[in-house]
Amino acid sequence: MAAQSSKDTPGEKVVATNRRARHDYEILETLECGLSLRGSEVKTLREAKVTLADAYATVTNGELWLIGMHLNPYSHASSMAQPDPDRDRKLLAHRIEIERWSARLDQQALTIVPLRLYFKGGRAKIELGLARGRRQYDKRQALAKREADREADRAMARARRQTH
Repeated sequence: MAAQSSKDTPGEKVVATNRRARHDYEILETLECGLSLRGSEVKTLREAKVTLADAYATVTNGELWLIGMHLNPYSHASSMAQPDPDRDRKLLAHRIEIERWSARLDQQALTIVPLRLYFKGGRAKIELGLARGRRQYDKRQALAKREADREADRAMARARRQTH
């Protein structure tokens, strides 16, 4: 599977994106997973009170876990029923996908990073990326390429406007 763009598709409501991940990592493959949430965590997600910046996923005992995602406590819930905002959350994916990614993690120096969190058909989903870390010069090359692409797009748009 190739890395997909993070554009909204119809029926999806994006809650949070991890823009830093695409800068720091080269995304090799993506996977859509469900999240196992408790109580008011879904309402917190709907309010978009979530931080993905330092989060990553890991495979433990054949299960996929999201570590480091911070969900602020829901403002209208009682304080006694609040789950820990930084707890590890189980990700729901097919066993075949988990085993395939686990094998790649063991063989290569890769990591699993969350790319975006969204609602699809009323259910919370997270897009994970199997990623390889970029070195500093790779980041500079990626920025230079992106800037060159933008400049080329601008030049083509100017040329189209002048011909019409």
